[in-house]
Amino acid sequence: MRNFVALYNMSKKKLQRFEELKHLERVFQFPFPLVHTDHGLKGGWNEKVFKNDHPIILEIGCGRGEYTVALSKEYPQNNFVGIDIKGARIWRGAKTINEEGIMNAAFLRVHIEWIATFFAEKEVDEIWITFPDPQPQLTRENRRLTNKKFLSVYRQILKPGGCIHLKTDNIGLFEYTLEVLADEPGTLEVCTKDLYHETPEGFNLSIQTTYEKKFLAEGFKINYLRFRI
Repeated sequence: MRNFVALYNMSKKKLQRFEELKHLERVFQFPFPLVHTDHGLKGGWNEKVFKNDHPIILEIGCGRGEYTVALSKEYPQNNFVGIDIKGARIWRGAKTINEEGIMNAAFLRVHIEWIATFFAEKEVDEIWITFPDPQPQLTRENRRLTNKKFLSVYRQILKPGGCIHLKTDNIGLFEYTLEVLADEPGTLEVCTKDLYHETPEGFNLSIQTTYEKKFLAEGFKINYLRFRI
């Protein structure tokens, strides 16, 4: 009975968050046009959402949006869009940017596979992939956010010279990504298996997700890649 009540309360909370998301500013989610149909925001994020011409930076698989929110506060000269399919997760970041009036951040609830229908070619300046699900099973390689299919999508929407950051505690995903990049045209700029002891110049270590703080507290090393494709 206790487990049933807990599940009921959890489901009720999710439904409440889904409903609240519908009324938050700078949050874009279902219903969308048909798959493969371009969304009205495509090519117009600066004009229609942010009302400026600042660089656009995406966080792919943003979860609760902590990194998106922190980046937007730290770098007001840029615009940030957190992207995830889990509405109950992005609710936290979306609620924060609304409560605190953070105008240079937005959230998009959509499958990563669809992002080319929301962003035009060369519309995006930079992409962050922070602690994604490593999808370790071979049968789930097509869901790893650094596989060739996704890199092709990122290449399409990134401006020439635009870079991609990967932060992960998972050495398997880190090494898999290096293998993928070995066959891709581009430049690997930073590669470290211990970000907090081999920190790139100018890198902001203070911006961390909840997962990152947890991993660091447990003694895990953080792997980091910065590359251009």
